[in-house]
Order: sequence, then structure tokens, then C-alpha cells
Amino acid sequence: MQQTETETFFLTSEKKDKANYQTMMEHTIMAILGSLGDSKAYSGKTPQELKDLLQSQTLLPEKGLGFEAVLQQVSKTILPNLLRTSSDSYMAHLHSPALLESIASELILSTFNQSMDSWDQSPIATEIEIATISQLAGLYGFDGNSDGVFTSGGSQSNLSGITLARDWYCSTKLHHDVKKDGLPPCYGKFRIYTSEISHFSMEKSAHLLGLGYNAVVKVPVDSACKMDAKALENLIQVDMKQGLLPLCVVATIGTTDFGSIDPIEKINDICKRYNLWLHADAAYGSGLILSQTYASRLGPLGLCDSLTIDFHKMFLLPISCGAFLVKDGSTLEAFSLHADYLNREEDEEDGYTNLVGKSMQTTRRFDALKVWMAFQTRGKDGYGQIIDTCIENATYLYEKLSDNPAFEVATKPEISSVVFRLRASCDTNKKIRRSLLLDKGVVIGQTVYAEKTFLKFTLLNPLINHQKLDSLIALIEQLGKEV
Repeated sequence: MQQTETETFFLTSEKKDKANYQTMMEHTIMAILGSLGDSKAYSGKTPQELKDLLQSQTLLPEKGLGFEAVLQQVSKTILPNLLRTSSDSYMAHLHSPALLESIASELILSTFNQSMDSWDQSPIATEIEIATISQLAGLYGFDGNSDGVFTSGGSQSNLSGITLARDWYCSTKLHHDVKKDGLPPCYGKFRIYTSEISHFSMEKSAHLLGLGYNAVVKVPVDSACKMDAKALENLIQVDMKQGLLPLCVVATIGTTDFGSIDPIEKINDICKRYNLWLHADAAYGSGLILSQTYASRLGPLGLCDSLTIDFHKMFLLPISCGAFLVKDGSTLEAFSLHADYLNREEDEEDGYTNLVGKSMQTTRRFDALKVWMAFQTRGKDGYGQIIDTCIENATYLYEKLSDNPAFEVATKPEISSVVFRLRASCDTNKKIRRSLLLDKGVVIGQTVYAEKTFLKFTLLNPLINHQKLDSLIALIEQLGKEV
């Protein structure tokens, strides 16, 4: 294919390519800005209305339309209907707005398109990830023997933790090498313990590892939605008497719905007593580490054998961006396999790090840049203010709802999620959420607590203020009378 004089494929050192890159980026920015005509979180269109918008468009036309024509189509049909996570009317999920500096970092990493599997595909990017992981490990209380890797998010990090727990158990207890020989004959007896309200990635991980959902033992929670440590120990003892093989406990440091934090010290004591691997899913709660006021709520995470961190939640970075840390870096060898075309052994001997040996993925994005730039831009003080604001907003909302007899609140928040319901039928609360979404441009969550439908505010946006929360409480109360 012959490139015409005015056609641009990539950003190169050529003057015309630089000019075209700048023009395309500027036009894209103007289209984005032009789509922000109000403060709603969503336009309100139904699924069918969105389908109708796209009916006349073809994915692959016979002849290319050109960038400007496509951008016009995107500006007309897509941009106005995207969910606006930066709106103070969005509080449905653990899905945060993106800090501006992290959006700038996305432009850099997408433009240069590093692949994090081998050093020769990502030289400075590899060194940035190594340095970032090292400093993150220290931040969470791990020592110099620790290590880690960036992941796509909580599900992959949790799968990584349970994988290492399984291999560690088989190696140390059964003297069996899963990596070479596959699962041992007794694998059907393996048991993983986690809170009854933990993330569904625990069951998914057990399935993917060949252990099945039945390997996951759900531990009851107390009135604050924290794992009941006594119940955990009782379950372990009962299983052991039945000849089952406990290998791992997964503590949740910020449950998806309630933000509740499992008692890590008590759970660690049990793991030490029975010689079990302790993994902590801190995908939600990990951000508290940067708060001078609330970091102690996490507990000593450095006690854990492995740890899940998500940066696209409380840290306000673009999806996807997670990390997986381990106390003993040598355990990551479970993911290592040498290939002559990628991670040659002589590279390591000569000081070149090929990160594919630490990861479940081969090709990975340079997500560490987002953390590197955002952390340096905000500093611990700036991040601390953001996180404290979100937590204090949740406390304020909880207190306002608790004082209002029209509402019922599930639990007192530890982080930034508030689960509540209007004292009405379940259908009423469901209709309120749908009305807010389609008629008001307000997006909130919905879940189940005590077998009833509850609404949920997940407060990750520091721009939300008390006045906004007051107005939403009043609006929900009013809608309850109308729907």
C-alpha cells in the first residue's frame, strides 16, 4: 500500500505526521468538550433508543470515511450518550472519575504503545513498573523480599493470589509440582475461605483453576458485614476433621457493596495457626493507605502473603489499572516460562528484566505510568484530601439518612459506600433507581441486603458535596411518592 503525501498512519519524526497528530488530538478534545452541555451523568436514553441510533451505521464500510467524518458521527451518536463518571450525579459503582493527569498519561502510553512483556519492547516502561511496584510494596508494609506486577484489575489479581496459594500448598504440603504435573489427585478436597459477601472473582478463580465453586467456603459476616473470625476457624476445623484440605483464606478489605473491612490481624492469626496462605482483596480499600486520618482502618496488610490493589477505584485512575503484590517475590515463579523469542535466560543474567515472567498476561499496557504521574502530581497530601473527602461524605450521608425516618440504612460505612432504602416496597426502590437513571440523569447503585432491595451511593468523586447529597435524598423521597 502506497502512502499518499497527505495521509498519516502514525506519529513519526516527520513534520507532517506531527502536525496531523496534533490536529487529530485537538479535534478530538474539542468534540469531547462539546459533548459536555450539562451536568448529568447520563443522557437518559433507553437500550432500544441506543440501538436505533446505531442501526444505520456500518462497522466496516467498503471505503473509509476518513477521520473527520467518523469523528462527526462519534460526536453525534456516541459522545452525548457516554456515561460521565466525572459528574457529581454518578455514584453507582466502584467506577471512578479519572484525574486529568492520568488522562494525559493515557495519551502518552497509547501513543507510544509499549508492551510490558519484554524489556526490549518497553525499556524505560519496564524500569518504571519495577520502581513503582517496589515503592508500592513498601507503602503497604512489605519488606525487600516482596515483588509484584501490574494487572488488569481485581479479578486478575485475585486469580493470581489464589493460583499462588494453590501452588504453594501443593509444593510445601504435598511435595507436588502443579506447574509440571498438573493438579494432584486430592485436588477435590482443596478449600478456600472467604466472606459470604466477597467478590464473585473468588468463585470464578476456583472454576478457572479446576477446583470448582464448591471449593470456595463462604464465611458468615457479623452485623458490620465483616468476616466472622470465630466462624472462619470453626469452618476450618470442621473441614479438617472431614479430611478436606484448607489452603487459603481471602480477606476482603472493602467489600463491593458495603466497603466493610475484614479483621486482618485475627484472620492472619488463624492462617498462621493452620499454616494457610492469606490473600487480601483490597481492590476497593487499598486507597485508604494514602489517608493520614483513615489509613489505620485497613489493618496491617503487610501480614498478608499476597495483596490485590486497584487504581481505577479510590485512586481515580482510568480503567484498567491494578496491581498484585506478594510478600515473597520468589512465589511469582509460578508464572514464569522461558521462550527463546521473548524472555531469554541470558537477558536476566545480563540485567534485563522481562516482566512476562511475573504476569498471567503476555502483552500488557504500560499502566504503571498512570500511577507514576498521578502520585507525583498529587502527592500524599493531595490524595489524602481526596480520599478523606469521599469518606467524610459517606459519613455525612449515613448520619442524614439515619436521622430520617423515611429511610433504612444497612451498615455504618467504613470507606465511601452507603447502602440504604426508602421504607417502601422493593419495587418502589427499583423504580426510583430507574427513574433517576432515565429521567434525571442520576446514576446510583442497587443491591440486596437482608433479602430486601436497597439503593447504594458509592462516593468516589470528591466534587460531591453535602448540598448535592441533601438534594438527592430529597429527590429520592419525592420520587417515592410518585412512582
